[in-house]
Amino acid sequence: RNSLPFAAKRTTDENLWVKCPSCQEMLFTRDYAENLSVCSNCGHHGRIDADERLRQLLDEGFTRIALPEVQEDPLKFRDQKKYTDRLKAARAKSPHRDAFQVGSGTIDGQTAVVGVQDFTFMGGSMGSVVGERFVRGVEQAIARKCGFVCFTATGGARMPEGLLSLMQMAKTNAALTRMAQQELPYISVLTDPTMGGVSAGFAFMGDVVIAEPKALIGFAGPRVIENTVRVKLPEGFQRAEFLRDKGAVDMICSRAELRSTIAHQLAMLQGLSATAVA
Repeated sequence: RNSLPFAAKRTTDENLWVKCPSCQEMLFTRDYAENLSVCSNCGHHGRIDADERLRQLLDEGFTRIALPEVQEDPLKFRDQKKYTDRLKAARAKSPHRDAFQVGSGTIDGQTAVVGVQDFTFMGGSMGSVVGERFVRGVEQAIARKCGFVCFTATGGARMPEGLLSLMQMAKTNAALTRMAQQELPYISVLTDPTMGGVSAGFAFMGDVVIAEPKALIGFAGPRVIENTVRVKLPEGFQRAEFLRDKGAVDMICSRAELRSTIAHQLAMLQGLSATAVA
């Protein structure tokens, strides 16, 4: 018998839709990506990885800066799992070996080195590798006599590295002091979330501190604070808008305007023309 011509079975791409975590609206993944991972319904700024952040911010043709390897697990830490096993599991899910990436290029024509924490890698936690890579980014900016821009996205210090992770606060701040002595600008962009040792370290050290809308920013979490001081916290506590109103953040900038805003700030802080290409 001749087989009947049947139309090919339709398949539905499971990645066709994405749900906004804030308003629960279903969005076309393609439209969501084209809108820089910002919900077109409520304006919620979704989390993005380091690679996407660099692509969104830097002009075409930017380069990746080679990053150093640092001794892993010097404390031989183990809880329910070995720290080395946790690192292996994180690397199996990521194209990178740790939670900080650095790129160099221009932002709307302004020369800059950009460092990005990647929340998808162990919650963007700051350990020895992150600290060393941050410092290398600052050193590259000093060598190139340009500004350094850092995007924070982290739950805080990496606990399996104990005191060594907390020492990165002093190490990164020392590097920023050297940069300030060269009169080069440091712009810090706080994204959701920026918590723990990073917020207590280099996150608030920028000549200009910018936050994305409604980003969670603080040291300890709201529930921990409420349970400790036993006081009801104000509405919107530890959100970007609250911190701006209290003077801890200089401005809130939507993702669509970040490139032009950062380029303008870099030019202004260095006394350059906003249209000059270094």
